[in-house]
Order: sequence, then structure tokens, then C-alpha cells
Amino acid sequence: MLAAVSPSDPSPPARKAMPRARASRLLGVGVVALVVLLQLGTQVAAGHDRGRLISSALFLSIELPLLMSALSVLYATATRRQLGSLRTLGAGIVLAGALGAGVGAIFWELNHHYPWIRMHSGTSPAVLARATLWGLSHGVLHFGLWTLAFVFPFAIEDARVRALEAETLRLEAEKLRTAAELARLRAHLEPHFLLNTLNAIAGLVTDDPREARRLLVCLGDLLRDSLRDEDEMQSLDDQMAWLHRYAEILEARHAGHLVFRWEIAGEARDVRLPRLLLQPLVENAVKHGALRRAGDGEVVIRASVTGDPGAGRVVCTVEDNGPGLPARETRSGAFGLHAVRRRLELRYQGGAELRLESSDAGTRSIVDLPRGPLADASLGAA
Repeated sequence: MLAAVSPSDPSPPARKAMPRARASRLLGVGVVALVVLLQLGTQVAAGHDRGRLISSALFLSIELPLLMSALSVLYATATRRQLGSLRTLGAGIVLAGALGAGVGAIFWELNHHYPWIRMHSGTSPAVLARATLWGLSHGVLHFGLWTLAFVFPFAIEDARVRALEAETLRLEAEKLRTAAELARLRAHLEPHFLLNTLNAIAGLVTDDPREARRLLVCLGDLLRDSLRDEDEMQSLDDQMAWLHRYAEILEARHAGHLVFRWEIAGEARDVRLPRLLLQPLVENAVKHGALRRAGDGEVVIRASVTGDPGAGRVVCTVEDNGPGLPARETRSGAFGLHAVRRRLELRYQGGAELRLESSDAGTRSIVDLPRGPLADASLGAA
């Protein structure tokens, strides 16, 4: 309850808690005032004479402000020096007892000069000892009152602020872990795509060197765009432009056996989605679908928007006309599909999905994700 708290450079949750701390101080003053009134009211109900009531009120009006101020200074010093709970508690009890005993002795002395102070009459050492012990007991009692009225609310508020700070740190750590995993997935995708594209161009080096050189230039453009790190997100229009260049390499490599078709809705072009998200789906559609047909392989890439502009959905489809997926074989464990699913899960927190639909007429990979700022809001510019 008296644990020291470092006052240096409060965090945002701590800064937000400062008005509550001021309210706690006012609450503490109110509690002390209420207890004083209850003490005096109890004496009135007990039938104490007017002189004793005035003496009690005078004692409380002198002892309580002195004690509360001294204890507040002690607590601030203990907090600054990080004395710890037990040492702060012990120092508080000693200080409260000493102040109470001192005020009790002062009232014993005042009783000789002002007889109307009806408290601890007599000049013997026994009366002085009784007055001192009476003041000491009240000092320790009022130390408990100060602890309840001032320190306890601060301890509760401090615990609340620490809980907020811990939750903030947990969320930040989770964001960092998510961003790191997204970066790792993308870092694995880029060399994966590079090796497969180089293999596609390698077949043209001897058959058509000029075309191979042209495609290497295209590959250089692709790498320049894919390796940019300024933003994990990009517009669908930019991603489609990148896929067009990628498709050009594949069409040249498999001339006469592969063709791409594009059906992109105009309202979908400004939607933002993770970089290289659709590239593994296109690669799978070519390798496991279209090229398994004899001479007329086709890959269709579609994008459409449903619902309202601010809260609608974007559906991206990569479809091939291959033989489909055999019942005993699925590609869900393939790295490309795993990477797409995991990136959607991390980026959209369950708000997006990848579905596979397969038949004898081909395979369709469908990415269904939100339209709007959800992607940017989940991780910022991770």
C-alpha cells in the first residue's frame, strides 16, 4: 500500500490519471473532515461539556493539519528515494506518534495558563505522561486515517495505471511480433518468387537470348518494386501493374501454352492490400493449373467490390482452367498458400480469408477482405 512510485516522466496512462489523483486528494480531505465531525458529534452525543468540546476541536485543528502535512512530505520523500513499504510505514508511525505526543504535551502546558482548556488538568509528571500518551495514541490513530484517506486511493490509482501501462506494453509487443512475422513472411516470398522467375527465364537463354534479355529487364523492374520497404500496403492498382509485368514474363516463357485475362473493377483499384499478396496465388494457378493443360492454359484474375464504399468487401479471384485438385491432394500446406493465409490473419485479425474452390474445370483461389482503412488501422505503417 505504501510502495514507492517513481515520479519521473509519466507515461500516457499516468498523465491521463493525474486528474484522478487530484480528485483523490480532495476525497482524502473530505474523509478527514468527515471523521473530525464524527468525533465531535460523538462527544456531543455523549454529553461532554462545552469546554471539553472546544478543547477537542482545538486539538484536532492543530494536530491534524500538522500531521497530514508532515506525513505527505514524508511520503513524497520516501517515494523519491524509493525507501520501500516497510521503511515508509515505520517512519510514518514514528513521525505520527512523535507529533501527537508533542501536541499532547503542548496542551498539557497550555492547560496551566488557560484553565478553560479542559484537558489533562494537573502538574504532576503522571499527568504529563498521560497527556503525552494520549497525544501519541491519537497521532498513530490519525496516521491510519491519513493512510486510508490519502495513500489508499493513490495506491488503487497507481495499480490501475500500472495495469493500463502493462496492457499498452502488451499490445505494442503484440504489434511488433505481428509486424516481424509479416516481414518474415514477405522476406520468404521474395526469394521464392525470384528463384521461380529466374527458372522461367533460364529456359529462354539458349532458345531466344534477345527475349531472355528483355525479360531480365522486366525482372529487374519487378525486383525494384517488390523490395521497396516504405510500406507493407499498396493499392490494388499498383499490385495489378506489378502482376502484369510478372505475367508478361510467364507468357513469354510459356508462349502458346499460357495466357492471362484481367477483369478488374474500377472501384477496386484504390483499395489497399498487402504487397505481393496475390503473387503466390498467380504462381500456383500457373504451375499447378494452367500449365497442366495441353496448349490452352488460361489464368483469369478478377477483382470486384461489394457493399458500401466505407464498409464493403473486396473479392480478388485467381482462377485457372487446369484439371483441379485431386481429392487426395490439397495445396493448403504449400508455402505460398500458407503465407497468404497467415498474412491475412495477421493483418485483418480474422476479417479476411482465403478460400479454394476446385473442380474438373479448374481451381479458383478467392481472397475476401474488407474495403476501407481496417488494414492500415491494425498495424499502422508496419
